[in-house]
Amino acid sequence: MPKPAGRHTTIEAKRMNKKISVVTPTFNEAENIVELCDRIATVMRNTSYDYEHIVIDNASIDNTVGILRERAAVDPRLKVIVNTRNFGHIRSPYHGLLQSSGAATIIIASDLQDPPEIIPELLEQWEKGYKIVMMTKSASEESFLFGAIRRTYYKILRRLAETSLVENSTGAGLYDSEVIEIIRKIDDPYPYFRGLVCEIGFPIEEVSFKQSKRRRGISSQNFYSLFDAAMLGIVKHSKVPLRIMTFIGFFSGILSLSIAIYYLFYKILFWNTFDAGQAPLIVGLFFFLSLLMVFLGMIGEYLLSIHDQVRRIPPVIEKERINF
Repeated sequence: MPKPAGRHTTIEAKRMNKKISVVTPTFNEAENIVELCDRIATVMRNTSYDYEHIVIDNASIDNTVGILRERAAVDPRLKVIVNTRNFGHIRSPYHGLLQSSGAATIIIASDLQDPPEIIPELLEQWEKGYKIVMMTKSASEESFLFGAIRRTYYKILRRLAETSLVENSTGAGLYDSEVIEIIRKIDDPYPYFRGLVCEIGFPIEEVSFKQSKRRRGISSQNFYSLFDAAMLGIVKHSKVPLRIMTFIGFFSGILSLSIAIYYLFYKILFWNTFDAGQAPLIVGLFFFLSLLMVFLGMIGEYLLSIHDQVRRIPPVIEKERINF
């Protein structure tokens, strides 16, 4: 009997030497932040790890920062970053992730839709050797229409992407310090994070959970932010749209030339009776113009991605740090 106990003590001692970073990005989460911090603290204190809880606030206009400041005054494990302005739902969490110093970093949403109680399961898979453990939604309390659109998007993106992406993942999960260091070296100011970690190449373990509906507060996500993330995923991880545009361009050119030759000979043979009419010309003109606008928009998305990379502006500008 003493042997297993001694072995267990050794394992716990090794774990106590490992610090885990928990990152939660916030924006106007005054109604959830106390419960979030309490649940994370409870979960981590019931593990055998040391930890830090990093909250990066995206310039909230409610009392989120005030609550965090009061709590950080009595909890040295709670560290707070306050941004100068709202830098968006992609750049702020990414910056918070890069500020972690743990042997592994866990990032989850602050609206409690990602349950903090899943953290021990993430740590268990990490201890088995997985450097990336991603949370995936097996079910979600969302509308049928939105769920169908999301599932369709993930299927399309997975087919278009040059690397195998994880479906139904928001990027929440656990990332080993080695993965975080690689991401620091990549230094992408505006990444599609859940795709970026897949490109690194480490085996990925998935931990599924049921995503509950937001119970308090209003989500900062809107159609534009969701569309932005969707387009970012395609632009960052696939050249297929550009290739499709090229193929369609060649096909349309050949088709247009064939139709022109056909009408030329038809007009020569039936000079007095043939009348092309305006309707086919107008329909064809609007069709090709609309196609052109779609293609220009897609090219614009790729140019925006290059523009963000060339500008080299940091993901966020910090206004304040607490407990660092």
